[in-house]
Amino acid sequence: MSRLSPLRLDRGLITAGLLGGVATASGIALTTTSGWLIVRADQRPQIMLLLTAIVAVRTFGLARPVFRYWERLRSHDAALADLADQRTRTYAGLIPLTPARLGNRGRADLLTGIVDDLTDVVEASVRVTVPAIAALLAGVTATALTALVEPRVGAVLAGMLLATAGVAWIADRLESRSQAEVLAARAEVARIAHLTADHADELRSIGGTGTAARWLEEAHTTLRAAVDRQSRGRSLSAAAVLVITGVGTLASASFATTSGASTPLMALLVLAPVATGEALGVLTDATRTLARARACRERLDALLGQSPAAADSPSATPHRPSGDGTPLLELRGVTAGWVPGRTDVGPLDLTIDPGEHIALTGPNGAGKSTALAVLARQLDPGSGTYAINGTDATELDLDAARAIFAIVDDEPHVLAGSLRANLRFAAPDSDDEALADSLRRAGLGPWLAGLEDGLDTRLGTGGLSISGGERTRLAIARAIASGRPVILLDEPVAHLDHPTAEAVIADLLRHAQGRSVIMVTHHGVGLDRMDRVVTITTEGAGRAQEHITG
Repeated sequence: MSRLSPLRLDRGLITAGLLGGVATASGIALTTTSGWLIVRADQRPQIMLLLTAIVAVRTFGLARPVFRYWERLRSHDAALADLADQRTRTYAGLIPLTPARLGNRGRADLLTGIVDDLTDVVEASVRVTVPAIAALLAGVTATALTALVEPRVGAVLAGMLLATAGVAWIADRLESRSQAEVLAARAEVARIAHLTADHADELRSIGGTGTAARWLEEAHTTLRAAVDRQSRGRSLSAAAVLVITGVGTLASASFATTSGASTPLMALLVLAPVATGEALGVLTDATRTLARARACRERLDALLGQSPAAADSPSATPHRPSGDGTPLLELRGVTAGWVPGRTDVGPLDLTIDPGEHIALTGPNGAGKSTALAVLARQLDPGSGTYAINGTDATELDLDAARAIFAIVDDEPHVLAGSLRANLRFAAPDSDDEALADSLRRAGLGPWLAGLEDGLDTRLGTGGLSISGGERTRLAIARAIASGRPVILLDEPVAHLDHPTAEAVIADLLRHAQGRSVIMVTHHGVGLDRMDRVVTITTEGAGRAQEHITG
């Protein structure tokens, strides 16, 4: 994936910037012309002598909001289109990295961080590019026209442009220094908030609510301190622009009084730096946005720039797995690790016959989930071989190999959308009857019958809340609807009570005939229903050995 840029130029943004420049220039002209008109009207001349200025004031007054409205339309249209494109490319870039290259980031940190960072990167085009073009166009226009009336005041405006550019550069440096700290603190707040909300019941049961609240308070304190330090730099740059405007106004007033110009014209000259300073003030905000977008871009680039943990072999001709049914899976002397140079499982020998139901058990850290990731082609073996239907898995087309497996983990995600959309996420070509049948086979038939809107029922944010058991069954329904021949379960019932967990596993295995099922568990639920139980035990520095116990 190409690296994201916080700034981009295309026809839509350039057009928006030019429209914004006209709107800003109209605002400067409105202020200066109004000042001339007020002073000139105080001299009580013939009304006919004021008509031109009156019409100009009305024109500039109408032009500013009209051109600003057009600028908003063009800039936001371009930004929204860019956001849709960037999100698509970013999420496509994340898929090959899942889950091995996502590190220890929790779901809240990962999802919230990516959404926020990507939004900040894309918004920079609207909040930096467009204001910069608009301010430059309006400032240069005001300077040139003022210089025609009084060159010295024009020179003052030119000096204001340069000084404001210097302040903007300093503001960018100050913002950049503190941005990484703020982003890290923001991510920590999101992580702790998500952890506390997701495990609220467990925290209450062990009396840990107060401790979690202190963690959250400390995270907010850290974020507040970082934002305060950042705000001081912002305040100084904003104040500097006001000082520049004040100095420019005093200098212009001094030059205007010695220019020999008429009183109304002197009013125009004095107001020119005031209006121009207001227009240039947006540049400090733009530089702050740019610094934030640059830091967000670096975070995204660091994440998306990683090499996938599972990739097609460059030395082999990719091809699809042979056979149309449930495949034979074979691990021979396989070792693997989430971090390069570290072994989290192995050496491991394991054969999974087509349609076999197997449980992987063992202590925490033995490598059960790592073995599951190797099977799912989310992680390449560090050594040994992994074959699918007798073909080395690394020589198969990666997408085709992954399409064999349906995965259900311990925290199934429910999309904020309809029940139908949550199922079609796994089975996009299935009709409503097939989706409803998958729910019934996952044990959700009575639940579905009780939904007034059926498959149109909205789940997630703003919709129906579902229990932990229903969430797990929904994930299993997805796996069933997908039609994939191998189902991988990673602690699917870890958070459920024993009777519910037993019922969930029983329903899954009853309707998984002909499919291979590999379940990672350390709770012992459903082991008696499995064809085999494979215990992985740690031996030495992260090594593991297979023991067949049933």
